[in-house]
Amino acid sequence: MNLLLSIFADDILPIFAIVGVGFMLARHFDASVKTVSKVSFNALSPCLVFDQLVTSHITGAEFGRMALFCILLTAAMGLAAWLAALPLRLDRQTLSSFLLVVMFSNSGNYALPVALFAFGREALGFASVYFVTSAILVYTVGVFVAASGKRSIRRALMGVARVPAIYAVVAAAVVMLTRTTLPLAVMRPIGMLSDAALPIMLLVMGMQLERAIMPANRAAVATAVVLSLAVSPMVGLGLSLLLGFSGPARQAAILLASMPAAVVTTVLALEFDLDPTFATSAVFVSTILSPFSLVLVIAYLQRF
Repeated sequence: MNLLLSIFADDILPIFAIVGVGFMLARHFDASVKTVSKVSFNALSPCLVFDQLVTSHITGAEFGRMALFCILLTAAMGLAAWLAALPLRLDRQTLSSFLLVVMFSNSGNYALPVALFAFGREALGFASVYFVTSAILVYTVGVFVAASGKRSIRRALMGVARVPAIYAVVAAAVVMLTRTTLPLAVMRPIGMLSDAALPIMLLVMGMQLERAIMPANRAAVATAVVLSLAVSPMVGLGLSLLLGFSGPARQAAILLASMPAAVVTTVLALEFDLDPTFATSAVFVSTILSPFSLVLVIAYLQRF
C-alpha cells in the first residue's frame, strides 16, 4: 500500500495538479483552450519529439518496433471495440465514436509526463515514438473511422500533412543518420521549447476536461472505459512480449497501452457529426478513473 501511495504522490498527483490549474483557467478566467492547444500542437510538441529522438539512444530497429507496437495495439483494440459494441446495439454515429475512443489513447499530454516521472527520459524517448505514430494513425485511420461513409475523407486525410511532429521525426532522422552535431544556437531554443511542452500539454488537458458533461449512454461509456483501462494494458503486455521489448521500451509500451481515451477523439466526433457527447463523456470518465489503474500498472512495471 505504501508503494502505491508513493507512486500516486510522485508520478500521478503532480500531473493532476497541473491539469487542475488548466481546469481553473478555463472555468474562471475564460482562457482560450484553442489558442493554447495550437501553441502546444504547432510549436512545443514537434520540439519535444525532435529533442527526445536526437538526444536519445534509440536505434532504428527500436524505433520501428515501437511504431509497430502502436499499429498492432490500435488494430487489436479496434477489433475488441467492434466486438464489444455488438450487444450494445449502438447507432452508426455512436458506434464510430465508440471505436475512436477505444482505439486511440491519450499518448500525448497525459502519457508523456507520466512516462517521464515514472521511468525517466529514456522511456520518454520511446513514448515519443509511440506518440508520433499514434498521431499519424489518428489523422488517417481515425479520420476514416470518423467519416465511415458519411462524407468524403480525401480532404480530411490531408490533415496528416499538417501534423508538425511528423516533420520533427523526419528532421531528427536526418540528423541521426548523418551523425550531424547541431550547434547550441539551434539546440538550446529547441530544448527550451521541449521543456515547456509537457506542462502546457497538461494545461490543455485540464482546459479540455472543463467542457466535459455527464454521460448519457452509461453502458457504452462504461464498456469503453473498461476496454481502455483494463483490456488494452493486457493486450499491450502480450504485444510487448511478442515484440521482445525490455527495459524502458517495455515500460513505455505497456504504460502507453494503459492510458485513457484521447481528447482528440472528441474533436473528430464534432468534425464528422458523430456523437460528441458520448466521446467527451468517455474521455472524461476514463481520465478521472485512470490514476487508480495507472498506479497499479506503474507498480508492476517498476519491478523490471
